[in-house]
Amino acid sequence: MKELIEVIAKSLVDFPDQVKVTETESEKGILLELNVAQEDVGKVIGKQGRIAKAIRTVVKAAATRDDKKIIVEIQQ
Repeated sequence: MKELIEVIAKSLVDFPDQVKVTETESEKGILLELNVAQEDVGKVIGKQGRIAKAIRTVVKAAATRDDKKIIVEIQQ
Protein backbone atom coordinates (compact mmCIF):
# COMPACT_ATOMS: atom_id res chain seq x y z
CA MET A 1 0.00 0.00 0.00
CA LYS A 2 2.87 2.33 0.79
CA GLU A 3 4.23 2.03 -2.74
CA LEU A 4 0.78 2.62 -4.23
CA ILE A 5 0.39 5.94 -2.41
CA GLU A 6 3.93 6.99 -3.37
CA VAL A 7 3.29 6.34 -7.06
CA ILE A 8 0.01 8.25 -7.04
CA ALA A 9 1.41 11.21 -5.06
CA LYS A 10 4.60 11.49 -7.12
CA SER A 11 2.57 11.74 -10.30
CA LEU A 12 0.54 14.65 -8.87
CA VAL A 13 3.18 16.92 -7.33
CA ASP A 14 5.87 19.30 -8.64
CA PHE A 15 8.53 18.01 -6.21
CA PRO A 16 8.31 14.19 -6.35
CA ASP A 17 11.61 13.78 -4.50
CA GLN A 18 9.98 15.24 -1.36
CA VAL A 19 7.15 12.69 -1.26
CA LYS A 20 7.48 10.48 1.79
CA VAL A 21 5.09 7.83 3.11
CA THR A 22 5.44 6.38 6.60
CA GLU A 23 3.59 3.28 7.73
CA THR A 24 2.55 2.60 11.33
CA GLU A 25 0.58 -0.39 12.58
CA SER A 26 -1.87 -0.13 15.46
CA GLU A 27 -4.82 -2.09 16.82
CA LYS A 28 -7.16 0.01 14.65
CA GLY A 29 -5.32 -0.86 11.44
CA ILE A 30 -2.47 0.49 9.38
CA LEU A 31 -1.85 4.24 9.38
CA LEU A 32 -0.16 5.67 6.28
CA GLU A 33 1.05 9.26 6.56
CA LEU A 34 1.75 11.07 3.30
CA ASN A 35 4.22 13.96 3.54
CA VAL A 36 4.70 16.31 0.59
CA ALA A 37 6.32 19.71 0.05
CA GLN A 38 4.38 22.70 1.36
CA GLU A 39 3.75 23.92 -2.21
CA ASP A 40 2.22 20.55 -3.21
CA VAL A 41 -0.29 20.07 -0.40
CA GLY A 42 -3.10 21.65 -2.42
CA LYS A 43 -2.38 19.42 -5.40
CA VAL A 44 -2.61 16.28 -3.30
CA ILE A 45 -5.79 17.37 -1.52
CA GLY A 46 -7.52 18.83 -4.59
CA LYS A 47 -10.59 21.01 -4.81
CA GLN A 48 -12.92 20.23 -1.92
CA GLY A 49 -10.73 17.24 -1.06
CA ARG A 50 -11.67 15.26 -4.14
CA ILE A 51 -8.17 13.97 -4.94
CA ALA A 52 -7.52 13.02 -1.31
CA LYS A 53 -10.84 11.16 -1.24
CA ALA A 54 -9.96 9.36 -4.48
CA ILE A 55 -6.57 8.30 -3.07
CA ARG A 56 -8.26 6.96 0.06
CA THR A 57 -10.84 5.11 -2.02
CA VAL A 58 -8.20 3.39 -4.18
CA VAL A 59 -6.15 2.38 -1.15
CA LYS A 60 -9.24 1.14 0.69
CA ALA A 61 -10.24 -0.97 -2.32
CA ALA A 62 -6.75 -2.48 -2.50
CA ALA A 63 -6.76 -3.13 1.26
CA THR A 64 -10.07 -5.01 1.26
CA ARG A 65 -8.44 -7.62 -0.92
CA ASP A 66 -5.96 -8.26 1.92
CA ASP A 67 -8.60 -7.89 4.70
CA LYS A 68 -6.85 -4.89 6.25
CA LYS A 69 -8.05 -1.50 7.44
CA ILE A 70 -5.98 1.38 6.09
CA ILE A 71 -6.09 5.00 7.24
CA VAL A 72 -4.45 7.62 5.00
CA GLU A 73 -3.46 11.00 6.45
CA ILE A 74 -1.95 13.85 4.48
CA GLN A 75 0.69 15.78 6.42
CA GLN A 76 2.29 19.12 5.60
